[in-house]
Amino acid sequence: MSWEETFRSWATPPGQTEKTKMENAKCAIKKAIANHKRLSEMDISIFAQGSYKSNTSVKQDSDVDICVRLNSTFFARYPEGKTREDYNNIEGSINFADYKNLIHEALNDYFESKYVTRGNKAFDIHSNSYRVDADVVPAFAYRYYNGDESEDYIDPVGMAFDTDKGVRIINWPHHVHSNGIDKQDETNQRYKKMVRILKKLRNKMQDENIAASNDIASSLLESMAWNTPSEKFGNDDYYDDMRSVMANCFNLTISDDACKILCEVNDIKYLFRPSQPWSRDKAHSFFDAAWDYVGFK
Repeated sequence: MSWEETFRSWATPPGQTEKTKMENAKCAIKKAIANHKRLSEMDISIFAQGSYKSNTSVKQDSDVDICVRLNSTFFARYPEGKTREDYNNIEGSINFADYKNLIHEALNDYFESKYVTRGNKAFDIHSNSYRVDADVVPAFAYRYYNGDESEDYIDPVGMAFDTDKGVRIINWPHHVHSNGIDKQDETNQRYKKMVRILKKLRNKMQDENIAASNDIASSLLESMAWNTPSEKFGNDDYYDDMRSVMANCFNLTISDDACKILCEVNDIKYLFRPSQPWSRDKAHSFFDAAWDYVGFK
């Protein structure tokens, strides 16, 4: 096939059978939490996030990422010099470690322990003929209070969790979802197709042992495509769209100055900071290698 045909094939989302298995996994997780006596009485939101929620999954990576967020107890970021007392917030009713243990208990009860693996960040629910693999992420709500005199915080709230190794991770899944929809509309429905193509291209390069494609996170690729100006999408061919996206990503990662203000799709967290699991150099090497792999001129 030509690259145009390949890109058009790669741009399509997983088929209906795969989508059904993804939905089955999400429904089963909801039942597991509802069946647990203590958790069923808590103010918990259960929602999809990541590629599944964004509709940028590709078949090879079509697991589901489900957040189980406790809303009544939250982590918070206060302005400098402020504490929770300034906002009339009180100590939460449960600590995060105990909450994660309750989630573990509920998943074991429902799925059986042989189907559940506890990881540093999340629980892996193993697939069967009925459902795909699922990552279950226990989390607290996360409030980011503004730095002015008001008591306002970013709404919708985010989610945050502590890994078993003691690192706090903060994300904004509802902002990712909303901003992705806006970008899709601005690009005449091309944005998510280009994200899927980038993921499939990375996977193909990994299959061929191209080192620059290793450890390139899907969320990094999605964010780089999101940072590409919308007018660069919408060419007649997918090949030309991908060339525009790839050139933009290459140029934005040439130097630290070029990408220092880039944000993730949530438009809150900076994309390249020491706290991220990737680096600007690594991203640039991938886009350089991918450009040559396709043979763009």
